Amino acid sequence: MKYLVNSREMQKYDANTVSHFKVPGLLLMERAAITFVNELHKQKVDLSEVLIVCGSGNNGGDGLAIARLLFLEGHTVTVVFAGNKDHCSEQNRIQQDILNAYGVPVYTDLPEQIRPTTVIDALFGVGLSRDVTGTYADILCCMNTLPGEKVAVDIASGISADTGAVLGMAFRADITITFAFAKLGSILWPGNEYAGRVIVCDIGITKESWLGETPSVMALETKDILLLPERKSHSNKGSYGKLLLIAGSVNMAGAAVLSAKAAYATGCGLVRVLTPEENRIILQSCVPEAVLTTYDKNAAPGKAVLQEAFDWADAIVAGPGLGKEKTAAQILNFVLEYGTSQEKKAILFDADALNLIAEQNDLPEADIWKNFKIPAVITPHPGEMSRLTGKTVSEIQHHLLQTAADYAKEYHVVCVLKDEHTVTALPDGKKYLNLSGNSGMATAGSGDVLSGVIGTFMAQKITPYQAAPLGVYLHGLSGDLMIRTTGLQGLTASDLICGIKKVLNIYTTKPVDNEQKFVE
Repeated sequence: MKYLVNSREMQKYDANTVSHFKVPGLLLMERAAITFVNELHKQKVDLSEVLIVCGSGNNGGDGLAIARLLFLEGHTVTVVFAGNKDHCSEQNRIQQDILNAYGVPVYTDLPEQIRPTTVIDALFGVGLSRDVTGTYADILCCMNTLPGEKVAVDIASGISADTGAVLGMAFRADITITFAFAKLGSILWPGNEYAGRVIVCDIGITKESWLGETPSVMALETKDILLLPERKSHSNKGSYGKLLLIAGSVNMAGAAVLSAKAAYATGCGLVRVLTPEENRIILQSCVPEAVLTTYDKNAAPGKAVLQEAFDWADAIVAGPGLGKEKTAAQILNFVLEYGTSQEKKAILFDADALNLIAEQNDLPEADIWKNFKIPAVITPHPGEMSRLTGKTVSEIQHHLLQTAADYAKEYHVVCVLKDEHTVTALPDGKKYLNLSGNSGMATAGSGDVLSGVIGTFMAQKITPYQAAPLGVYLHGLSGDLMIRTTGLQGLTASDLICGIKKVLNIYTTKPVDNEQKFVE
């Protein structure tokens, strides 16, 4: 598990290190500068002609210290102080004095005709909260047009460390070398497009500096795949969960096929698909392992049939390719009613199930979710989230974390808000930002695969709080593995299913001593 921080958290952890653990701020600044320079060498950045633009805060102080270290290494360094000299931080003033003592000239304007091999941005740090305008905007614009590799100190200037928003004008880095913990603004869109490659370096601000206040956003790592339950030698298909998929409609059988195949690829013991009769041959041909319960597309199954199917399952997924016809709405209403009647069965709502819920204007969402005994899991993309919340897609994408967190808290659901970096927000306030996956996964059926994966984990009695972020992470890892073969353009949802099998084989399968096992 790794942690991602916002501006307030990072500033507090920095202050805790200084005040509680008595580590001098100048020492942290020196460590940041040394680490930054070492990383420049490690990344083989061309330091023949370096331009460093510094502001008046501690980020600028980092830049001044970096300039000194590069100067002492013998590099040609041009330092521009673009901050307000009347509002310098104490550590920034000290770094100016040190640089002056070494005789390094500091300019207040960008020299004309400069052609740097590397441009280092130390203008603003994580505390920036208002738009960059005027002279500062002009400087950033000029820095972006200069030749040479662009490297940001801690965060690209002009990017909100909290949301990734571009605050008027921003530096476009090729590399961001950040300290202690990754900053949310460098991960979230559009800030990630300005951050380039993000490298996190240790400077002595550690988990101890949290002093009990854990960062609110987490990201899973490959070792977290081991949270999945181990398969036992003495077991049967019932040991690994029974998943009911309410999926597919006429001419949309593919969604049901992909969800079912993904569920089996993830290790589900038994998958049952509730779908229109028209999909029977397709499903039996494509997923012969699945059990089918079919119904007339013009008439919903009777309550007895639905009740039996729901009682049979350990978890339910409703929505992939379901359609929005009257029959689908009737089945969904029964699912919603059923969700309030039991305490152990997890239910996931995806795609058309969410669209149908959004259209039920006579039934407020608070009334839909509030009586669920176990939190429902919802997996909307920004368009579906827009229909659920009334917010525009643009608003949602620019406030991805907050939108998911607010919805999860208000309606007591696990909200998996899908985007470039999918957010999984829990009702208790915890948030996971997914760092696996790639743009090749922006393809038809990818969400259907995800539903099958999360549904399987829930059927295996993994809590929705764990099943959702784990499913999202595994889904992304499968995409990262498969693009090595398919490339970004050629990746399909079916490839993701193949990738799931491969990822699980890599991270969860223990080697079998066949020689010992089959000895006569």
